[in-house]
Amino acid sequence: MSTRPTVLLAPHFRTLEEIFDPRDLERLASFSEVVWARDEPLPEAELDALLPEAWAYIGTSQPLDAARLATAPKLRAVIEVAGGFPPSIDYQTCFARGIRVLSCAPAFGAQVAEMALAMALAGGRGLVREHEAFRRGDEAWQVDRPAWDSTLFGQQVGLLGFGSLAQNLLPLLAPFGCHIRVFDPWLPPTLIEEKGCQPTDLDDMLAASRVLFVLATPTPENRALLSAEKLALLPDSALVVLISRAHLVDFEALTEAVTSGKLQAAIDVFPSEEPFTPNHPIRTAANAILSPHRAASSKKERREIGRMVVDDLELMERGLPPRRLQVAEPEHSDEEA
Repeated sequence: MSTRPTVLLAPHFRTLEEIFDPRDLERLASFSEVVWARDEPLPEAELDALLPEAWAYIGTSQPLDAARLATAPKLRAVIEVAGGFPPSIDYQTCFARGIRVLSCAPAFGAQVAEMALAMALAGGRGLVREHEAFRRGDEAWQVDRPAWDSTLFGQQVGLLGFGSLAQNLLPLLAPFGCHIRVFDPWLPPTLIEEKGCQPTDLDDMLAASRVLFVLATPTPENRALLSAEKLALLPDSALVVLISRAHLVDFEALTEAVTSGKLQAAIDVFPSEEPFTPNHPIRTAANAILSPHRAASSKKERREIGRMVVDDLELMERGLPPRRLQVAEPEHSDEEA
């Protein structure tokens, strides 16, 4: 009988080819026994049969409640490969038993930051609006642009959240010489200052920001943090780049602010199951740039998921802590998140 740990690999809705370079699958198999490892959904009965021997589970959102976790005495790692911390996991049981709960979110950092910058540039300069006007034949040539048209150079920028997405975005913003304010109550101000940014409270950041990047990880405390009242603090024609999760925004209030002309928005994430509601008014808002949740859609970067997964499991198999994936923390976790 093999003494190598068993890894239950069930990444559906993703595919093995999508997230793993063949070399990384070979690495995984070199120190573990990989079971299931198919692209189709893992049946509940099969999950129950395989979980008791599993040392690590790699999946998306199948329920891992306290009763199911109790059947898995060898389990030491739960790794999600969708991009967040799903509510289907009993985090408190995992914390109590020393089971690492890890998210692949850091694998998306660079490409999501790139998309955030692209959306900010397109929104600030009115590229999509002018493109559509050109198609209609009513484009305006060489005239003064309205208030919503602004450069990113020297701009007043706000970052809501200062985690991995912000860390990837900062070097992209550096050439523009922006003045960057940050609201992130989970971090000490000195850490933000060390990165050349100004820590501030939420209201002050909003009131000063011509461009606001919404980058924070969802928590129970920040649901609809950007309420109608908070959105009203933003300067007229400010651009909201919604790139992490719609959880953080009162989406109907944002829609109202955009359709009324108060704000602009560049949006890649939405508050309901995809595809998004077909008749929602944000779809026809002139001040909105809309993207169907594709900021992290690059195939090359998705294979970074597999590389990080194998890196961390390799470390854990040697008795070391994970270093590449995002680690769930008790202070950030709640079953209702």
